[in-house]
Parts: sequence; C-alpha cells; structure tokens
Amino acid sequence: MVASKSFKWSAALIAVAGGALVAGCGGSGSNASADAGGSGGSASAGATGGGGGANGSSGAATKLTGAGATFPFPLYSEWFSTYNKAKGVQINYQSIGSGAGIKQLTAQTVDFGASDAPVDDAGIAKMPSPIVHIPTAGGAVVLAYNLPGVTAKIKMTGADVANIFLGKITKWNDPALVKDNPGVALPNQTVTIAHRSDGSGTTNIFTNYLASVSPEWKTKPGAGKSVDWPVGLGGKGNDGVAGIVKQTPGAIGYVELAYAKKKEHPLTYALVQNKAGQYVEPSPASVTAAAEASAAALAADVRAPIANASAPGAYPIAGFTYILAYKKQKDAAKGAALKDFLKWAMTDGQKSAEGLLYAPLPAAVVAQNQKTIDSIS
Repeated sequence: MVASKSFKWSAALIAVAGGALVAGCGGSGSNASADAGGSGGSASAGATGGGGGANGSSGAATKLTGAGATFPFPLYSEWFSTYNKAKGVQINYQSIGSGAGIKQLTAQTVDFGASDAPVDDAGIAKMPSPIVHIPTAGGAVVLAYNLPGVTAKIKMTGADVANIFLGKITKWNDPALVKDNPGVALPNQTVTIAHRSDGSGTTNIFTNYLASVSPEWKTKPGAGKSVDWPVGLGGKGNDGVAGIVKQTPGAIGYVELAYAKKKEHPLTYALVQNKAGQYVEPSPASVTAAAEASAAALAADVRAPIANASAPGAYPIAGFTYILAYKKQKDAAKGAALKDFLKWAMTDGQKSAEGLLYAPLPAAVVAQNQKTIDSIS
C-alpha cells in the first residue's frame, strides 16, 4: 500500500481572448483561505476583490468575478471569451477547485461560485443568505492511465475500479484485470494511484460513483469533495492529476474528459462497465444518456447525482457542474449581468458544449434552470 503524498503541479495563468482572464489548473485545498488568489494564482486586476465595474451611461455591470471548479475550466474559458465579445462583459474566473470556490462564495468575495459538488442542505443553511444551483453542463470523469506498450483501451468493472483505489489491486496484471481484458498483455507493473489533494467536485463525482458500486468504499472512504484516500499521490486540480499520470508509468487517476484529451498531452483512459453491463466510451452523448435516465430525480432536485445511471448507453462516472449564486444580489447591476450571462449559457452557450467534450443539458433541466435564473433578484 502506497502512502498518500502531496504532488504540487504548477499553476498557469491563462488570458482568454476578448479580455476575460482565467486562472488555470491549480486547485486549492478544502481548508483554503478566502483569499481569491488561492493556490491557482491571481487572475488579473479586478479578479481578486469582486471586480465591479459599470457602464457610466446605463449603469450596467461590465465585470463579474467567479471562482471554483477546474472540471468545467475548458468550457468556461470558451464561454467567457465568447460572451465578452458578444456582450462586452468581462468575466474573471479563478479555477481553484470546487471546495475553494464554495468558500469564496460564502465569504462573498466573488459574484458566483462554481462547483461539481452541489452544496447540501446543511451547507446552504450556513450561507449568509439563500443560494441557487444552476447546472451548466454535464461531464465525464475518466480513468486516465499510463501503460507504455499497451495500445488497447483497458476495460474495468466497478469492482475493479473500487479495488484499485482501495489499494487491493496493486499490479496491472492482477487476475481480475486479466479476466476482464482477454487478449491484452497487461504488464507486471505496480499501480500508482493519482487523486486530488484539494476539495474537488471531480472527486465528489468519482467517489459518489465508487460508493454506488462498492459497499466497502461507501462505508470506509465514503463520498464527498475530500476523502481520506487509502493510497496514492495527490495533485491539485484536474491538471495536477493529469500531470502525475503523464509523468508516471503505471499510474492511473481520475480527470474530466477534456483534460484527458488535451492536444498537448493526451492520455489513454479506460472503458468502464455501466449498470447495464456495457463497457461505455465516455462522451457527451453517453453523459446525456446518464442525465436523461436520471430525469425523475433531477425534476425533484437538480442536485441529484447522475452517476451509475441504469440506461444501457449511459457512461457511469458522470455528473453536472454548477454555478452557485446568491438568490438576492447585493449589487443590482451585477445581479442583472449575472442573470443575463446565465440565460445566455442556457441557450447559445449550450451549443458549444459538445465540441468541448461536455454534455449539453437536457431540455427539462434547461427549463428548470430558466425558472431558477428568473428567481434571482
């Protein structure tokens, strides 16, 4: 069993065309301070203090600030740039991890938070005032691995995945993996686990999946933004975990699909067996299938998980990413600007999701969101 360690991955500062500046990759621990810089770095002037700005003639806000999840960073980068060009509103976003984003929202140092882990009722009760959850897109969490010489995509059952991350499967040629991958020459190589070290919505999606397929995982590490990992190396943000996998032969880690498919360092990922017994390719379509199979639960509460859905074509490690905002806005101009952006995200923004490997929202969820957005005042 490998002891948990911290793996520091460098933070990048990404300037998005059109003036929207985004701090990339670095995550912040679940106990991070409310300083907007976090461990992901400071985005730009105006990004650390709420970044207010107004058009002198109309009083319309021209700047918004947000912080949180790394999971939707590739999508949000595109959205904020496109929206800036279309509407002239600069959105400064710090990609510092879901846990840190929720802390920033609680401290009221940002105009919105972003998280792949919805805030539960107890957490909402601790907020300064009521908040709303706006799912913005669906995404797949994939099991990226580094096995030089193995060209076939490895297949894994839920039990395989849980036992790897529990530290029970320690070699790539473990009998369980060999059985599930006939004809694949799996090496006698040690498995190195990569997991998130920060409070992470990606971790929440992944551990909720593990809890749904493994009673042992459910009763021991459990599910949430941060868990006590039995084994592995910790990396900050999706980029941090991807970096460990890329640099370490024999490594496996969980990242959002867009991070595994980055052109500069693409990663191979496993096919995971779903509840219907199929090994499913992670894709926007297979995430949409998971969301549609969870329609009844989502109609009751948009925070409902969509992991391990029962539909035959559903990818099992799937989830939504959310924008979180106060229902009652302190700054009327900023509140109006935020509502306008969210309405755009539900319409024009959805059109670009699939091309960036995120799943557009089902129509029923968009309709729910429109009502929620209208309730912001």
